Amino acid sequence: MDFAFDARTEELRANLLEFMEDFVYPAEPVAREQRAGLSDPWAHVPVLHDLQAEARRRGLWNLFLPDAEYGAGLTNLQYAPLAEITGRSPQLAPDALNCAAPDTGNMELLHQFATEEQKKRWLEPLLAGEIRSAFAMTEPEVASSDATNITTRIERAGDEYVINGRKWYISGAMNPACEIFVVMGKTDPDGSDVRRQQSMVLVPRDTPGLRVERAMTVFGYGDEYHGGHAEVVFEDVRVPVSNLVGEEGGGFAIAQARLGPGRIHHCMRLIGMAERAIELMCRRAVSRTAFGKPLAQQGVVQNWIADARVTVEQLRLLVLKTAWMMDTVGNKGAHTEIQAIKIATPRAVCQILDQAIQLHGAGGVSQDTPLAELYAGARTLRLADGPDEVHQRSLARRELKKYL
Repeated sequence: MDFAFDARTEELRANLLEFMEDFVYPAEPVAREQRAGLSDPWAHVPVLHDLQAEARRRGLWNLFLPDAEYGAGLTNLQYAPLAEITGRSPQLAPDALNCAAPDTGNMELLHQFATEEQKKRWLEPLLAGEIRSAFAMTEPEVASSDATNITTRIERAGDEYVINGRKWYISGAMNPACEIFVVMGKTDPDGSDVRRQQSMVLVPRDTPGLRVERAMTVFGYGDEYHGGHAEVVFEDVRVPVSNLVGEEGGGFAIAQARLGPGRIHHCMRLIGMAERAIELMCRRAVSRTAFGKPLAQQGVVQNWIADARVTVEQLRLLVLKTAWMMDTVGNKGAHTEIQAIKIATPRAVCQILDQAIQLHGAGGVSQDTPLAELYAGARTLRLADGPDEVHQRSLARRELKKYL
């Protein structure tokens, strides 16, 4: 395994670092001001459109998609350090590069499984940043950490599918630019194979019977920059059979294919969030005095900073190994590593952010630093794309299987 950056990664990384310094960080306070004045709180702030134009001009667009025809053609190992950098400003940078969830996962899904007609209608506008999308799987009435539990029905009626169900925490659904929902439901609820009961269909936002019922907060945050999260109801929603993604009964497999890259992307960005926290900790420690000496000279603060650096270096190596394995043996071959980083990274980054908040005192929980919102995002990732315990269960069973 060689994790040295190749020439293309070095070039993109230098370009992106310059973009962050010259455009993204200065845009953060501008975005906060603009958001306060928006008539629709879920719309994109105007400064984001400026950032996207500059990112496209610099060739920093759709970096996440490995297919050179549609995306940048980067491997996971090449994309990893770039995603990390965007994690330092997660409210603006991923969207600026058209590399933000849930659109990235939906674009990967459409790229892999959609028909040519579906790609032209939905994938191409998403790749161009002209529309946004949502992925509707999680449900309030069942334990959605086990996707075989979902109860939304997708029933065939002639040349149409009829959809009935309730979803929640559907990311991006509040954004007025969200035009398409990828909906997972059961087409064969009584089938003998519980992993062949589900299918996925594409549902345009303006389809009769689709109702965005309310916005959901995350630790009190609306996550407006990414289009929020919503509870969505489907009541006798009808779409053509041609809106099926892949094949009937293929929904579970498609969801797993979608979530693999998403998990590593989240972990890459989490490392960038941790780096931002360490930077803020260090700046605070050298500029603040308590009990007669700078915080930087307090033993507990030094321990926090040292442990945070060690933790980030360990996590980065594990993420890079996972990216390398996904490139060399595929997502299935890297299953153990993907689960390992999904368990380890959010948990460790939460601790680093918690200590950074502690070091900032009251300011750490305020709107004057990004720490509180970063913590809310990191803590949520211990649930999103599968909670810690589900990944621990699966990983332990794989380890124990060697001895049975």
